[in-house]
Amino acid sequence: MECKHRIVVRWSGKEYDILDLQEEDTVLTLKEYIYKETGVRPERQRLLNLKSKGKAAQDDDIIGKLDLKPGYKVMLMGSREEDIAEASQAPENVPDVINDLDIEEEEVEIEKAEINLRKIQIRIERYMITELNPLREGKKLLVLDIDYTLFDHKSVAESGAELMRPYLHEFLTRAYKYYDIVIWSATSMRWINEKMKLLGVSNHPNYKIAFHLDVLAMITVHTPKYGVVGVKPLGIIWGKYKQYSAKNTIMFDDIRRNFIMNPQSGLRIRPFKHAHITRVKDVELVKLSKYLELIAKVDDFQTLNHRKWEEYKVKKNDTNDDE
Repeated sequence: MECKHRIVVRWSGKEYDILDLQEEDTVLTLKEYIYKETGVRPERQRLLNLKSKGKAAQDDDIIGKLDLKPGYKVMLMGSREEDIAEASQAPENVPDVINDLDIEEEEVEIEKAEINLRKIQIRIERYMITELNPLREGKKLLVLDIDYTLFDHKSVAESGAELMRPYLHEFLTRAYKYYDIVIWSATSMRWINEKMKLLGVSNHPNYKIAFHLDVLAMITVHTPKYGVVGVKPLGIIWGKYKQYSAKNTIMFDDIRRNFIMNPQSGLRIRPFKHAHITRVKDVELVKLSKYLELIAKVDDFQTLNHRKWEEYKVKKNDTNDDE
């Protein structure tokens, strides 16, 4: 008898329908079908939200006993062999041009270009923001990326917790005292919501997320050196919420080009990758928590240079050993 409910596998920003499973098939069979669709070998696959009696499903668990809902979506983590080989051969000292565009010379012109400002105005008028929690009077604004900022979305892991950047909840708890918090990811809103639930951010008792922004809130801009790139203009938030501006907003993202429309408000966080190796020594969020607390006392963020945030901590006599 065929499985009544199709399974949708979400991996690397795409969805794959698995339609040929039967009730008596095992999770290993599912992984073999996934391998045919994605090229990720079964032994490298981690199906994060596929559960059996509240625990991670094992290879010999029967599909028909997993009580899957219609259209159930499984989150796949894992890499193809060719991608792993390519990554292992890449020299460590080669700069990641894609993830950190050197566009300082172009920033001013792009930020003030009339065509780009018009795109922002259109987003202000048409993009609908769903507030998850009330905005608070007198708070500054912190805008956070997800992938490689809070979460390593490509490494192998048994659970979402293993892919979560260390000290995430402590960081958000400390930041929430002074900042309203917004999550902005270059993915779909459904995917953002799933990740926030997976990380335990959505309903955490010690902090609240104001709202989420997805890829539809982004705009494209043309850069003379790199062509057309997608960016996250904070002007969309500022146009909708007059209490926020360049004076009291800061954005964290591992890709500098994402804040090319508001470069002075952006802080490029060190990417969190290879979670299974780096999580034991990654203290970036601990250090940035202290920086956020220090600048919360500053009336105008436009007087700051976020690229020198570590120097700012030292200058303010931050002698605590964060590490």
